[in-house]
Amino acid sequence: MNGARIRVGIGGWNFPAWRGSFYPPGLPHAQELAWASRRLSTIEVNGTFYTVFTPPVFEAWAAQVPEDFVFSLKAHMACTSRRRLAEAGPAIERFMASGLERLGPRLGPLVWSFPATKAFDPEDFAAFLRLLPREVGGLALRHVLDVRHESFDSPQYLALARAHGCATVHTDSPRMPAIADVQGPLAYLRLMRNRADCPTGYPAGELAQWAEGARAWAARSPAHEVYLLFIDGDKERAPDAAVALIHELDRYPA
Repeated sequence: MNGARIRVGIGGWNFPAWRGSFYPPGLPHAQELAWASRRLSTIEVNGTFYTVFTPPVFEAWAAQVPEDFVFSLKAHMACTSRRRLAEAGPAIERFMASGLERLGPRLGPLVWSFPATKAFDPEDFAAFLRLLPREVGGLALRHVLDVRHESFDSPQYLALARAHGCATVHTDSPRMPAIADVQGPLAYLRLMRNRADCPTGYPAGELAQWAEGARAWAARSPAHEVYLLFIDGDKERAPDAAVALIHELDRYPA
């Protein structure tokens, strides 16, 4: 599989449409995470956006995946879906206390996803970023901001995010701004144009372009990393796209 500084995956692992296609027919649902984690290098967990899990759940996830596999976790909606972000402190503390550290080295970036209606308020957003912890249970944290309002597509926002050590989601979705931070070391891409009529989700030429870009980013320095997550569009094709991109990266390794 591609190098550890280029990770490719999907959102979640228990989508019914993947059973019998990505997952072999008859595979027990309880084994789906173990199967997926041996064919991909990361999974973005959306469930943590809706539910506060407990330490045993994170321990169980960690026990099912290989040592070099990494989860990215979406922070709970109570942290980000609010009128005043500066007041999110208690919600952030509850999320951080839910047992994330039980994932150990398998804990990847935390993704803070904001509603598409949430516009950029520099003062309020800066107050929110000051609330984000630098570590949990002795594990250093990396934060990724999933901002969806066009007002965030500005140098002022990017400078503020970088000042707090936060990366910004880049997406190819036509419904969201495609914000590119070319200065930070972490590139986090949520690819949302999977097509049901394409066996690999994305055409081969487009996958080759994403692979070329990922290799170029990772080659900048040993600190540069790329996460490519196939998330939306015709979701049934997301695993096909991820596997095809991994094969493309393996064809021409950095």
